Amino acid sequence: MNNFHELLVNRRSIRRYTQEPLKPEEVQLILEAGLLAPTSKSSRPWQFIVVEDSEMLARLAECKEAGAAPIARAALAIVIAADPALSDPWIEDASIAAAYMQLQAADLGLGSCWIQVRDRYRTDGFDKADGLIGIRPFWGHIKPHIHTQPPPKCVLHIGAVAPPHQMGTDHRPVHAAAGRFSLDS
Repeated sequence: MNNFHELLVNRRSIRRYTQEPLKPEEVQLILEAGLLAPTSKSSRPWQFIVVEDSEMLARLAECKEAGAAPIARAALAIVIAADPALSDPWIEDASIAAAYMQLQAADLGLGSCWIQVRDRYRTDGFDKADGLIGIRPFWGHIKPHIHTQPPPKCVLHIGAVAPPHQMGTDHRPVHAAAGRFSLDS
């Protein structure tokens, strides 16, 4: 898109995708957008786990009792985890990175949706997303000096948009206390 405001107005949470695979350069741009996100004190406490395997996507779609099924139909999922030991506002840092990735996906003409997974625990106390994609062994292999891994905060699912998806802007949540500001036409 040529206009950031137009991008914001037109971006939607998408839950239906075509079977079209993503191009490697698209995935690279989406990940770079997350890496460019600002963080508190430049701490960069997040980690991104990219899931493209269809069997793993199907397993990841089970990370919540409801609301995560579209992950199985997406071309890509990105699990966003963040380390609370690196940043007190780790939730906000991870959220900003996720939003940047969603905006980049929209700019590429792709759809995405945010699935909140923080504090969605299994009966054995482990985080569902953690157990489903094996984050625990992943962290031990990559960062053996870390005894715990950053908890997953959310999962973005991304893919080529299946039509039709059109909506208008809902201005009802915008209120002006006093003055000249109004979104009414």
